[in-house]
Amino acid sequence: METTLEVVRRDRFGRNEAIRIRAEGHIPAVLYGGASKPESLTVDPKALLQILHSDSGANTLIALSFEGRKDTRVLIKEYQLHPVTRRLLHADFYRVAMDKELRVTVPIQLTGEARGIKEQGGILDFVHREIEVECLPADIPENITVDVSELMLHDGVRVRDLPVDAKWRPVSEGDTLIVHVVAPRAEPEPAVADAAVAAVATAEPEVIKKGKVEKEDDKKD
Repeated sequence: METTLEVVRRDRFGRNEAIRIRAEGHIPAVLYGGASKPESLTVDPKALLQILHSDSGANTLIALSFEGRKDTRVLIKEYQLHPVTRRLLHADFYRVAMDKELRVTVPIQLTGEARGIKEQGGILDFVHREIEVECLPADIPENITVDVSELMLHDGVRVRDLPVDAKWRPVSEGDTLIVHVVAPRAEPEPAVADAAVAAVATAEPEVIKKGKVEKEDDKKD
């Protein structure tokens, strides 16, 4: 997925400048990568949040637009949120070459209801919710769908079991377990004690408690 984000180049820096930018309803950002030096930018946080909350999220291919002119394709490198208000404070982008493969982390999406749950009372354990893949920027998948419908008890899906796709290939280890069906944990049964043993066990705490009290009284004397 590709979208456009309007940005403005800036030539003033520092903490006070960042405060001024945020006070005006924007956030500071930096563009990295390519032959050029890092560029300082100003971005609309609402527009960037819409991208981050989209299905492709941080993997969205973005065409930066400078004064209405699309200049370069980028991905979000990282972003900072306020610890309390969760407002965007800063963002970093990096340029991508459309003809060069890159590595991205893609979320896993499960579909179907495992037979091992319906027929055998198992529990679905979603172990790894994302994997790393290699692909061209235009081919970054929003997610990778895994059908768990036929999984029985103790069955699982690993990275090597994922369907082959011509647009991307997994980089994560093939043995990495994504999801499996496990047996529910059995609750331990309470021990059944003999009546006589139970009586002794009931009496012992009283004796010990009494002994402790007597010792404490002895200490007071």
